[in-house]
Amino acid sequence: MTNSSSITQFLLLAFADRWELQLLHFWLFLGIYLAALLGNGLIITTIASCDHHLHTPMYFFLLNLSLLDLGAISTTVPKAMVNSLWHTRAISYPGCAAQVFLVSSLLGTEFALLTVMAYDRYVAICKPLHYETLLGSRACVHMAAAAWGTGFLNAVLHTANTFSLPLCQGNVLDQFFCEIPQILKLSCSHSYLREVGLSIISACLFFACFVFIVVSYVQIFRAVLRIPSEQGRHKAFSTCLPHLAVVSLYLSTGFFAYLKPPSISSPYLDLVVSVLYSVVPPAVNPLIYSMRNKEIRAFLRKLCEYSLLQINKMPIISLRFL
Repeated sequence: MTNSSSITQFLLLAFADRWELQLLHFWLFLGIYLAALLGNGLIITTIASCDHHLHTPMYFFLLNLSLLDLGAISTTVPKAMVNSLWHTRAISYPGCAAQVFLVSSLLGTEFALLTVMAYDRYVAICKPLHYETLLGSRACVHMAAAAWGTGFLNAVLHTANTFSLPLCQGNVLDQFFCEIPQILKLSCSHSYLREVGLSIISACLFFACFVFIVVSYVQIFRAVLRIPSEQGRHKAFSTCLPHLAVVSLYLSTGFFAYLKPPSISSPYLDLVVSVLYSVVPPAVNPLIYSMRNKEIRAFLRKLCEYSLLQINKMPIISLRFL
């Protein structure tokens, strides 16, 4: 039995016991992390540096989504890579609290932002004549700020409440990063009921966002099916498919992680599932949006052509100096 006041660090779940397998996990996570950095960084650069035709509500929200994905994967993966490389499981008490806060804040903000993006698609397809009125620059900033503020407030409440609980079951977490359900397993009997109450409130807000997304897409599909031309229907659907794919990936991995039957639960299955919902989406989301978006693909093509042109000019420049 230990007291939370005496805990200075937590022990995370190791990916493997053998050094060779830990090194393999390090390189695997490094590849995924670099892919996420490259993909989200290119989207941010494309939207921020491109001309005004990408300065629309949809791309503004996509810019925020890429920032959230970068923050989410940078919160968990680098620490996991360091632990695998140095053959350790330790994370400090303040570091664990920071991970809980950032993961809760960023993932909560991401779902709130996906809800706002569903509203953006609803207005664009169902009320195109009122699009600029309903989604002006000020309205977009307010909605994005509300999404960030909701995630921040949710994370503050959960983090403060979780780390105020007495921990009497040791300091070993069955997860590769600090997560609220795993910390609650270490708390004393009945002392976690306040966090359960907060979780119920968060689940209600989450369910409300989910219902809003579903209702929005029901209206979108009804509006699209009324479009007379097949080309018009295809164009309308193509603007929604990336967002719908990202929402489906987010919900499917999250639901399976937290709502899977206890009978099939195990530490290593929980580890795999947690990688699916916390590591894979930030790396896959840029690919989903870039593959279905002509403007982003066109800018990336120009960027690649410009880079190749500069590389081809380098030998000529060096010869001139010689």
